[in-house]
Amino acid sequence: MQVKGLVGDIKGVIFDLDGLLVNSEKLYWQANIQAAQEAKLDIPEDSYLKLTGATAKDMQNFYHKYFASEIERDAFIKRTDDLVWQWTDEGKLKLQKGVQEALDEFKSRDLHLAIASSNYKRVIEHAITKTGIKSYFDFYLSYDDVEKFELAPKPAGDIYKLAAKELKLNKQELIIFEDSSTGIAASKDAGIQGIMIPDLKSPSLKDKKNASLICTSFLDFLEKIA
Repeated sequence: MQVKGLVGDIKGVIFDLDGLLVNSEKLYWQANIQAAQEAKLDIPEDSYLKLTGATAKDMQNFYHKYFASEIERDAFIKRTDDLVWQWTDEGKLKLQKGVQEALDEFKSRDLHLAIASSNYKRVIEHAITKTGIKSYFDFYLSYDDVEKFELAPKPAGDIYKLAAKELKLNKQELIIFEDSSTGIAASKDAGIQGIMIPDLKSPSLKDKKNASLICTSFLDFLEKIA
C-alpha cells in the first residue's frame, strides 16, 4: 500500500486502542469524574485530560497530588475501570470515525494488522469483542506483555518493536496509528512511521515533529492512499 506523505510499500499496520480505535478515552474521562464525585474527591474535571496517553511518571504525579493514600487511589482506579467495563457492556463503547472503513480497506489489501496497547489484555479483548473487530487482527499486545517481557512502557518504542518482530515485517514496511503524544513518541522511538489521529487533545509542536503524518480521522487517512 502506497500512502501520500509516507515512504515505502506498507504491508502491515499496528494500532493503539484507547482513543484511537474506540472512544474509550472519553468514557474513562467520564468515569474519572463520576468516581471522584462518588468518593467526594475535590479534583477539577479538566485534570483528567492530563491522563490521556499519560506516561507512568505522569500518572504517579497525578495520584500523589490528589490521593491521600494508596487505598483511596486504588478504589478510585477500580471504580473507574468498573464503570468503563459496565458502559462497554451497555454498548456505549463505539468505534471511532472511519475505523470500520479503514479496517475493511486494509484487509482488502491483505495487510497484516495488530494492536499494541498500554491497556491490559482482558480490557483489549473486551473492547474488540464488543465492537466486533476482533477478527481483523493477527494478534494484540498489551501491558501484560510489557510486564512479561520486561519492556519499557510508552513513550519507549519497545512494544512496537516487539509487534514488528511478531509481524515478521521490516520497520520500513509498517505504519503505526496513535492518538496521543506518548504513543506517537513511542512510534518515533521504534523507528516506525507514525500517523497521529488526535482524540481529546490537539497535536503539540512536538507531536508534529514526531509524527510522519497527522490526520483528522481514519477517513482522512484513507483519502491519502495512492
